[in-house]
Amino acid sequence: MHLPNAWTDAMSPGSLATPKKLDVAGAREFLKQAGIRYVLAQFVDLHGVAKSKAVPVQHFASVLTEGAGFAAGGAWGLGLLPHEGEYILVCELDTLTVTPWAPGYARMMGIGTVKGVPHPIDTRNVLKKQVALLAERGWTLNTGLEPEFILLRRESDGKLSPFDCSDTLTKPAYDYRGLMRGRNFLERVTQCLQAVGIDVYQIDHEDANGQYEINFKYADALKTADQIIFFKMAASEIAHDLGAICSFMPKPRSKSTGSGMHIHCSIADGDGRNLFHDDADLNGMGLSKLAYHFLGGVLEHAKALTALLAPTVNSYKRLVVDRTVSGATWAPAFISYGDNNRTAMARIPYGRLEIRTGDSSMNPYLATAALIAAGLDGIERKLEPGAPRNINFYGLSLEAIKEMGVDLLPQTLTEALDALEADRLFADTLGEPITKEFLSLKRSEWLEYHRHVSDWEVEKYLNFF
Repeated sequence: MHLPNAWTDAMSPGSLATPKKLDVAGAREFLKQAGIRYVLAQFVDLHGVAKSKAVPVQHFASVLTEGAGFAAGGAWGLGLLPHEGEYILVCELDTLTVTPWAPGYARMMGIGTVKGVPHPIDTRNVLKKQVALLAERGWTLNTGLEPEFILLRRESDGKLSPFDCSDTLTKPAYDYRGLMRGRNFLERVTQCLQAVGIDVYQIDHEDANGQYEINFKYADALKTADQIIFFKMAASEIAHDLGAICSFMPKPRSKSTGSGMHIHCSIADGDGRNLFHDDADLNGMGLSKLAYHFLGGVLEHAKALTALLAPTVNSYKRLVVDRTVSGATWAPAFISYGDNNRTAMARIPYGRLEIRTGDSSMNPYLATAALIAAGLDGIERKLEPGAPRNINFYGLSLEAIKEMGVDLLPQTLTEALDALEADRLFADTLGEPITKEFLSLKRSEWLEYHRHVSDWEVEKYLNFF
């Protein structure tokens, strides 16, 4: 399994997958056979950005017991000051994964602790808490996240362009040439994912120039979140190797479609049966009563939920109600749901839900935890989502939509943060500490943005008066 060069060694699907039910001795042998020299002890900050320490492989077992220490205040959004307790990441052996794009390296995720206690401002801990609440009922939330991204290159004048300079069609979605001319990057990423056992099943060119999506099979919510971070790491590093930029920014260009991160979800019982599926659904969408109640909770808390699924200033350039150069916007700005309705925040692809609000800047742990919290509230209170709206909201005026009783999602980050602060569900379920830290961090981000003088303002007003 030695990988002297990630791109010259053939990596067949599953060839670097971690064996199941490893003990420390088995892990040592696996790491030896895989030629691993360092293990990355890894967590994500509140933004969802990977943070790591490299541990020489001969010491990897220590981070399973003693953990890896990170200085308080050294990462965004942990709510720790320099004089407070150190953040200790205690890694979990079942997260051990080889990173094929970086020969000789593997990574492990784990539980973030402070003074021996799981840290409440650690998004992976927060998701594990919500997953445990489902487990008490004998349930598992299965999720499939669809990460969209844009592959760019920086020109000599500093401007950004699609990495493939011929990717210039006005409507490039599913374009053969756009897909084929990005294949070097796409195949490398796919090969890395498949090598560790992540089952990629579709790859396509999306609606913006240079925009792609790589889809892999659903898993339980925690595993999917771990895989999304792994995918982002692979895509960013492989792009860098090619002299490109892989951007997960929600809306890098004002006149093109943004990059979403749609969440497909369903609840399974202990036997793996999809409890969201019911062929007797009178609406013809294959949803059970449980699914409708979960959806009712999501719609009830949609505005506050948006802050956690679309967490940046730039996110709301994607969620704006407007049209793009290609003639359409896939942004789901309306608090409603429908059968195959991509103009609403929730689409029903028969027997499961697709929540379309989120974008590729989301922290997948925090976003999924919030989704569970909203859905469970709907189940416990037996909330009804109302009738489905199988209509094209984009074809209606905002006045007509309002008369139907359908509301808009927040149109700015500050509006979403106000909704989050007003909705006690998330502070009560995810925890007051992480909600306050998120609000503080994002209020600062909004203030920084609001005070920034943009090129648009200079061009608009410099000689205007």
